[in-house]
Amino acid sequence: MIVKQRLRELAGFRPEGHKVLSLFLNLDPSEFPTPRDRTVEFESLLDVVERELREDSLDHKQRVELKRDIDRVRSWYATEFDASGARGIAVFTASAIDLFDVHRLSRPVRSEVTIDDSPFIEPLTSLPGRDGYCVLLVNRQIARILAGGSDGLREVVSIVDDVHGWHDQGGWSQARYQRGIMKETKDHLKHAADELFQLSKRGLVQRLIIGTPDEMRGEVQSTLHSYLRERIAGWLEIDVRASPAAVKQEVGEIIAEDERRREHDWLERLKSEVGRNARGAAGLADTLEALNERRVEALLVQDGYRPEGYATAGADFLSTEPGASPTGEELVKRDDVLEPAMESALEQSAEVVVVRRFPDLESLGSIGAVLRF
Repeated sequence: MIVKQRLRELAGFRPEGHKVLSLFLNLDPSEFPTPRDRTVEFESLLDVVERELREDSLDHKQRVELKRDIDRVRSWYATEFDASGARGIAVFTASAIDLFDVHRLSRPVRSEVTIDDSPFIEPLTSLPGRDGYCVLLVNRQIARILAGGSDGLREVVSIVDDVHGWHDQGGWSQARYQRGIMKETKDHLKHAADELFQLSKRGLVQRLIIGTPDEMRGEVQSTLHSYLRERIAGWLEIDVRASPAAVKQEVGEIIAEDERRREHDWLERLKSEVGRNARGAAGLADTLEALNERRVEALLVQDGYRPEGYATAGADFLSTEPGASPTGEELVKRDDVLEPAMESALEQSAEVVVVRRFPDLESLGSIGAVLRF
């Protein structure tokens, strides 16, 4: 599971004078069903890298480093690679700075490899947002937290607190006893809410789904940190002891609807801001300018849009035209300027929204941004 914080770290990773090798391997069983099929695909990617080593664009030191990177990736594949449960693999490596980052992906990706001044993260940012969801299952004694999305969930927290049961005896002792139970329940819910908030600090809770008895919804919601209440995507009734597979099946429709609503809401906000000539940018040139000025709250991109453009080596200045940056650094042509644009958006903690369900963005140039100011 790729959390947003790690994507931001990768986006800002530009080791000066060194190259980063980024490799994406498609493990879709319908295309690569056998170990031999996967190995042939993997070796074809490394063949591409070895051919690029002969290009004049690399100096001697970079060629030596990339040869070490190839050896490291090959060794990993031979001794550590495991295709079970994954639909894709992303590997980022730069031996000169001791970078070797492997991510198992829950959805297929196109097999490709790049050598660049920074990790090639665009395939990760443009994956459907099936990660970043957390499911809190909670009753008066048990709490479980599962992370992932509709493609798979894993349990990350399990809590069983000592909360006594109610009884039917009356009188003052009964009232005191019930007040004690209410206190224990409140402590239990706070325990679960605290664990959830700690996970949110690590970037694991972009959206939240809660499974709890109907009569507890108010208690649970009021116990959550306000940051988490704003991220509730839906509620469900389910046995708190349900398996991750059963939970995954139940949350699928909630996630699909939440994704559709998220795209729609950002699109409507962008159209409103652009229409009022306010905090909105539409089209490639205006959007890149807003990214350069670090004013972007959300970057919206139509699925499949891959524009050409220009960028400085560190991708800290982007343009639709050749020339130089304001600091005088020469701009280099990029066949896909969307990659550094997404890096820039993540670096400034902006949302990245790949629009798949609506055609509205095409009329605005297939790319736009909602601005902070």
